[in-house]
Amino acid sequence: MVRPSSEDPSDVPNVAWSDVVRFIRQLSHDLRNHLNAIELQSGYISELERDDELKSEIKRLREMIAGMTSTLQSLSKAVSAIKPNLIPYPAADFMEDLRKNIDHDFAGQNAEIIWNVQLAGAILKVDPQLLQETFTEIFGNALRHNRGEGPLVATATIDKNQFVFRLEEPKAQFELPTDNWGREPLGKIGQGHYGLGLNRVRAIVQAHGGKLYAQYDPKTRSLVTTVALPL
Repeated sequence: MVRPSSEDPSDVPNVAWSDVVRFIRQLSHDLRNHLNAIELQSGYISELERDDELKSEIKRLREMIAGMTSTLQSLSKAVSAIKPNLIPYPAADFMEDLRKNIDHDFAGQNAEIIWNVQLAGAILKVDPQLLQETFTEIFGNALRHNRGEGPLVATATIDKNQFVFRLEEPKAQFELPTDNWGREPLGKIGQGHYGLGLNRVRAIVQAHGGKLYAQYDPKTRSLVTTVALPL
């Protein structure tokens, strides 16, 4: 249920998350339609205009419109239903592909990641695209939010017929509760970020029959995020 904590509960309507999702998707769809119309109109104006400086400004405007449209598409995707297309995938190959993607997506920061992979012969049944999206979000959060000094440590092993991935990220201080990790959408909102990433990660992991959880270790001063998937 969605309810602002600062309000009197008796004065605030209870809104089901499914209704919130439907609202976000419809609003995103409507705004994208308007932006597409503006993009078409600006393209037409650009074709009519002969002044190079003004054409350059119109081009910048179209790029801004494209950026807004992309943001709305991402927002709609973040709350969409998860429907994985599962295929067999060697776990070691998946981790190698993941490492390449992380090196590419976070160029310049990949030297700060220590990899420890021990997955000989294990086979996953996963949707590679969705699962890559999951781990990219986890790494992105680790590199972006209140990171402490020291490298990230990514470990992938087999434990009791499960693929277990752990990411340890240094945190000098960490006071957030982790009992409902990934179950509190819209909890932390900032410019360009809407508190939906971890919620989608959890949904993807659960759609694969797995589990997502996190725990802060005060001794090592690290937040450990764990993804466990069946083989």
